[in-house]
Amino acid sequence: MSRAGWLRLGLIAAAVLALELLCRTGVIAPLTLIAPSQMAQALGRLIAAGTVTGDAAKTFGNVALALALAVSLGFAAGVVLHGLPRLRRVLDLLFAGYYAVPFFVFYPLLIVLFGLNDWPIVAIGFLFGVVAMVVNTLDGLDRIPPVLLKVGRVHRLGPLRTALLITLPASAPHLFTGVKLVVAYAFIGVIAAEFILSGAGLGYAIAYAYNNFDNRTMYALMLLVLVAVTAVNTVLHVWERRWYARRGER
Repeated sequence: MSRAGWLRLGLIAAAVLALELLCRTGVIAPLTLIAPSQMAQALGRLIAAGTVTGDAAKTFGNVALALALAVSLGFAAGVVLHGLPRLRRVLDLLFAGYYAVPFFVFYPLLIVLFGLNDWPIVAIGFLFGVVAMVVNTLDGLDRIPPVLLKVGRVHRLGPLRTALLITLPASAPHLFTGVKLVVAYAFIGVIAAEFILSGAGLGYAIAYAYNNFDNRTMYALMLLVLVAVTAVNTVLHVWERRWYARRGER
């Protein structure tokens, strides 16, 4: 692990330890927040009892589907818009204010379109993430050095080989950033939708525990979500670093 990695790990450990001490000494009341160790113990009991398995499977499945759709369709839309500059200029204003739109108001319409099932929740997760992928794809394609494309033409590379050997590798940093943003936005969209629009899933379970003043269950489930998101982004980060290392760029 690099020095920066150890520093980040040390800061996180220090923050967790400080929070543990504040909760254990009564500075933070148990009705407000429980100690991190108690969250971990409560999560362990939930996992051992199997009571969280169904909700976790439902939420993570919806997130995975929203993530796959947002990344694939967002990348495809970014490539198409990069080749249509006039349409892109029209949509730039939409992208600039996109995240000011309250997507949950479209839930009745989504129910009409998809029915009373998981698809409206997946659609909200998709809507949260897709534009982040579109914008980062456009940024990556915009920043490809023209000299690389000229080299491709000199070597008479076709469109497919140009994409595989030049375009994708050159735009990879922005594409990785887009994927990591989509992971965060997909989790936010799906879990927030489950808070208010679903009868199952981790979001629903957290809201149910909150309404019943069950702090241990609520914080245990929040810890599970936090660990899951951190784990996914850590895997993506490690993959990105190894990819750069193989290319000799970092």
